[in-house]
Parts: sequence; C-alpha cells; structure tokens
Amino acid sequence: MNPTRDQLFAAYALDDRRTPRVRMNFVSSADGAATLHGRSGELGGRTDRALMEVLRAQADVILVGAGTVRVEGYGGVAPQEEDAAWRRAHGLSPAPRLAVVSGELNLAPGDAVFADAPVPPIVVTRASAPAARRAELESVAEVLVCGDATVDLVAMTHAFTAQGMPQVLCEGGPHLFGSLLDAGLVDELCLTVAPHVVGGGAGRIVQGAAEAQHDLALRGVLRDDDGFVFLRYAR
Repeated sequence: MNPTRDQLFAAYALDDRRTPRVRMNFVSSADGAATLHGRSGELGGRTDRALMEVLRAQADVILVGAGTVRVEGYGGVAPQEEDAAWRRAHGLSPAPRLAVVSGELNLAPGDAVFADAPVPPIVVTRASAPAARRAELESVAEVLVCGDATVDLVAMTHAFTAQGMPQVLCEGGPHLFGSLLDAGLVDELCLTVAPHVVGGGAGRIVQGAAEAQHDLALRGVLRDDDGFVFLRYAR
C-alpha cells in the first residue's frame, strides 16, 4: 500500500523546529544515477512527488543551486492549499521561502523562478559577483551576500537562522550537495531509490566533494506499490 500524506508527515516529522537543520532531498536510480535524460525529475514517481511536497511544507527555506533551477525548470514554489493550511496550523507562513545559490548570478529578473514566486525568493551570492547582475536581481529578490570570493554556506545558514528560518530543505543539485557536505552542514538525507537501472554517464547525487566517510544513521524506511524505496538518514 502506498504511504498516505499523513504517514509521510509522521515518518519525516521534525523533532525540534528550533534546532537549525539542513535536510537534503534527492532521488537516485538503483544503479546510482542522479538523473535520467539529464533531469532528476524523470527518476521520481507519484509517492516521491508527494514526499517532496511534505518536506517542503515542513521547511522554512527551500535551497537550490542556480544550475538546477535552469535544468529542472523551477518556477515559483507555491504549496497546495492543504499544505498551506498545515503550515498555518503549525504557526508557519503559508509558503516557505525559495533560496537560489549562485556565485555568477546567471539569472534574469524575468525567469519563472522570480516571476511566478508567491513570495520573493532569496538569491545567495558572493561579494565578488557581477555588480550589474546583482542590481538587476535586487528588484525581484532579496540578495544575500555571503562570502567574498566564494559563497560561504556556513554564513548563509547562520543568516537564515537569524531571519527565523532554521529549517533548510536542499533540493540540489549534486555540486551544492557536495559543497554543503564539505562544509559539514548536512544533517539529514532523504533519499528516494527508484526501481530503475539507467546506465549512461549520469553522475551521483554528490559531486565535487572531497572523498571522506560521512557516517549516517538510518532513521526510517518506507516503500510504495511502484517499487520505490524511501530512506531517511540523519547525521
């Protein structure tokens, strides 16, 4: 039987919203591919999509890299009414903020991620990013400068917490996952394993990180009728 929405909320409940947390949500094929035809969305199924909405409903900030915004076609992140109602019932704003990490600011004010957003997104960048692009984006987003030559992800999470947004859900991509891992910021991994073997040259869910063993504890396992397995790991 497929997990219900209530069962997903219970399986992925946060024990303390006051404790800052970075939670990763990724999907992988059975042979370790992070994408199919270049996109992670093609690996998912109906329960995976339902879980994504549940994780978003619990988050203060949805964090994503600019490359993933372009490849996956991100628009505005607006929760379904039942999720917005859940958030209001738990003392949260109707929608989480969307934060896009971009060192080069290869984004345009007219992109759907800004134009369709129910709440102005946050753009996280570095002080040395192109000043003209930064000025353009300030008309449609809150531009958060963290770091000088590179984006300082530790400073970013501190800034989120200072704004009352300690619960961060990262949806990719793999290079952002790698950077968060190297910075010691990954607290949870919510991994969907798709019942597919895809071959090809697709990368893994983590790219660019230094090779090291990061131990995780298995917090929960679910499966659905389509053969997908949902693993919750915590540091």
